[in-house]
Amino acid sequence: MIKKYSLVVLFSLAINLISAQDFDFGKVSTKELNEKVHPLDSSASAAYLYKHKKCYFRYLDNSGFELVTEVYERIKIYNKEGYDFATKAIPLYKASQGNREKIIGLKAVTYNLVGNKIEETKLKKDGIFESEMSEFYDQTKFTMPNIKDGSVIEFKYKINSPFIFNVDEFVFQHSIPVNKLESSFSSPEYYNYKLNSRGYLNIYPKITRVNSSLNIKSKTRSSMSSNVVSTTFSNDKINFFENKHIYSVTNIPALKEEPYINNIDNYRAAAKYELSYVQYPNSVPKYYSSTWKDVVKTIYDSPSFGTELNKTGYYNQDIDPLVASLSDPMQKAAAIYNYVKSKVKWNGIYGKYTYNGVRKAYKENVGNVADINLMLTSMLRYAGLNANPVLVSTRGNGVPIFPTREGYNYVISAIDTGEGIILLDATSMYSMPNVLPTRVLNWEGRIIAKDGASSTIGLYPNEQSTKTIMMTTNLTANGDLSGSYRKVVKLHNARIYRNNYNEADEDGYIEKIEKSLDLEISDFEVKNSLDIGKPILESYKFVKESQADVIGDKIYFSPMFFYKSKSNPFKLEKRSYPIDFSYPSETTYRIIVDIPEGYKVETLPEIKSIALPEQLGSFKYNVTQKNNQIHLLVVESINKAIITPKYYEAVKTYYKILIEKENEKVVLTKI
Repeated sequence: MIKKYSLVVLFSLAINLISAQDFDFGKVSTKELNEKVHPLDSSASAAYLYKHKKCYFRYLDNSGFELVTEVYERIKIYNKEGYDFATKAIPLYKASQGNREKIIGLKAVTYNLVGNKIEETKLKKDGIFESEMSEFYDQTKFTMPNIKDGSVIEFKYKINSPFIFNVDEFVFQHSIPVNKLESSFSSPEYYNYKLNSRGYLNIYPKITRVNSSLNIKSKTRSSMSSNVVSTTFSNDKINFFENKHIYSVTNIPALKEEPYINNIDNYRAAAKYELSYVQYPNSVPKYYSSTWKDVVKTIYDSPSFGTELNKTGYYNQDIDPLVASLSDPMQKAAAIYNYVKSKVKWNGIYGKYTYNGVRKAYKENVGNVADINLMLTSMLRYAGLNANPVLVSTRGNGVPIFPTREGYNYVISAIDTGEGIILLDATSMYSMPNVLPTRVLNWEGRIIAKDGASSTIGLYPNEQSTKTIMMTTNLTANGDLSGSYRKVVKLHNARIYRNNYNEADEDGYIEKIEKSLDLEISDFEVKNSLDIGKPILESYKFVKESQADVIGDKIYFSPMFFYKSKSNPFKLEKRSYPIDFSYPSETTYRIIVDIPEGYKVETLPEIKSIALPEQLGSFKYNVTQKNNQIHLLVVESINKAIITPKYYEAVKTYYKILIEKENEKVVLTKI
């Protein structure tokens, strides 16, 4: 009882010590440098000792309000895995008119303990790199000098921005713990910002209203006579109030990532401020985004969206003969879909707005996502189909839970057949109707109808993508294996296969399989690699050594051989975010093993069948002996693309049983 009480006291003391410390730039302590592991998370490779961000507005006489962001961070590096946190990349937004965000006052120092003395190494100008990332973003990047195990680094800088709509996200949670966080956002009463919070930690600000004022300098010129001009200077004081949001949090735990997640940022504790409307004194408010209706209208009314969608004159002479002989609407849709995929290549650029415009993209045979899929939608409408654009947020862009213009960065096409919706993306050569690229499989999209109305539609497919592996093998008395292999893959599995196979050199592709499975391949063949309407068929013969343990007069082997699962992908004690499999899938293994001459079966693994709750998935394992052969049938099914966190323990147990079963041994004994 005394020991248990002592642990509680020590834990509380650690929390109090962390939260009580004050932080000033340049005042790093020997205690921070001597710390070997994080007091609350011994697995942490680094930690934010202090994280500070302050956003506010200042008034400039010539240009009005500008947004100022001050950043100060102090980070402890425990080991080499934490060295990545010594590199900082700062995106800086810019506009075509020449306006841009500017970083000023960058100051950064690395601290190391040498003997009993603190050694300081300052970041120099030659360690700072500026680059252009895109049409809209520049980047300032630096890596802290003299990083070692145990280093403490700190840096601070300020960003001045003319873009009042572009407030950087406040990120509270990282892959390493945060000891102390202090952040604030202040905006004048003229600018109304909507707060969108996310994550599972429920971090909310303290909201206050404070009085403020500014002085506006002006000058007036008046003619005293034909030769004399008088200039009068004046200062006008304007009183207003500011809305201030203050965050003060201690001991934020690390958000630890594991497989089968679409984008960890979707679940990271953070806050985003988006400009909702502007209202100056004695004027009507100007709204930017408040409801989904406002968001959709803003996007649709853009010349790079709705106007481009309505253009038809550049393609009608090509589409008319393409569909003239077709009466079935879906045949027309297929012809147009395949035509666009072959006619215009994707340049790799995302966007809900066109890049070069549909006419230029059509003429030059290349365009961004919006160029291609708005063009596709327009052509489908021209041919008489009920087609509409669908706004999408890709996996890397996050999930747009709240109404926001920035939430969507991609657009696809949808056909309403009257019996259901068919989704199309012509940027991917190997996609099919309702078989979208994985980057697009991210919760829900938003269909925009011709009248401007919008509604959501699920992007995850319901139909299972299947993979069937068939092997006929011969096991020798010394444990070597040879045989023939055949694989059949459909839908999303086939799309992924085609991307990998068709974009690679075949010899290199074979070599990659040989290396990953450690075997030798001959008679390799792939069918239907370009015929996306048919399943992929892959076959080859193989030889692989040492696939069984020969001990005395017995042979031990898993009948799954090199396809048995090795480790459980789910290792967390508790998971607060969903399991994302991208799409429902089923993998079937049918394996026949010829028993070596002179041996017989002593024991076989037991037949096993398990199921996840709510019919989320199942696993079937059946091994039998038929004459001098062993026949194995294994079926692994996941029936839902997304499984909620409440079933995490069940999924973790499911994989534990699956792995144990697939690694069980057949035992042969010499006759």
